[in-house]
Amino acid sequence: MKQSVRPHRNFYGRTKGQSLRRSQKAYIDQDLASFSPGAVDWDVNPERTPLDIQTLYGGRPLWLEVGFGGGEHLVHQAARNPDVGIIGAEPYINGVAMLLGKIRRAGVRNLAVHPGDARDLMDVLPPRSVARAFLLYPDPWPKKRHHRRRFVTQEHLEPLARAMAPGAILRLATDIPDYVRQALEEVPRAGFDWLAERPADWREPWDDWISTRYEQKALREGRSPHYLTFRRKD
Repeated sequence: MKQSVRPHRNFYGRTKGQSLRRSQKAYIDQDLASFSPGAVDWDVNPERTPLDIQTLYGGRPLWLEVGFGGGEHLVHQAARNPDVGIIGAEPYINGVAMLLGKIRRAGVRNLAVHPGDARDLMDVLPPRSVARAFLLYPDPWPKKRHHRRRFVTQEHLEPLARAMAPGAILRLATDIPDYVRQALEEVPRAGFDWLAERPADWREPWDDWISTRYEQKALREGRSPHYLTFRRKD
């Protein structure tokens, strides 16, 4: 089989922060492999063979979180929705370690973890396989010359749209007004409808929302969160 040409991709944020604690290293060494979604990395799957979602989750609906940070929302949704399978992608290894600790404490098993670039994961997600996706407090890249690095560009949204089923829901939360503006311009261009019917629809959190560490930081610093909901067009 002819191999795909690996695109040039750089992680746009940090992949590692302060040194991991001994317990966090143990989570990585002992637990991470058991939560692998399958062959995502290019060095083990250069042909970009799609993941076997049926085997991974037994036919349950598939949800995706792009950049799960410390993992509080991912674990919350997994515990709240045991009939759903969830994959989270996060290149920041400290966040991955925090997530694995939360998984141990919560005892949830209906999730998978890709400790890397979400774009590599979307390469191998079958088309129309994702029923819900979350993009929560993504890196804002506030300088104008860096706006092309934001996730809400066609470079990133088009692969996400390909992986999402018709009618699937995309949730986006951010405290950056200019990120809201860009999202409202770019996400519909990628094949989504914005579902807001009144101003409160993008100022009030969702019913099943759990406040994340990034939202708490925004509130402490006086920034207002915004919650955008989109639906993948048929």
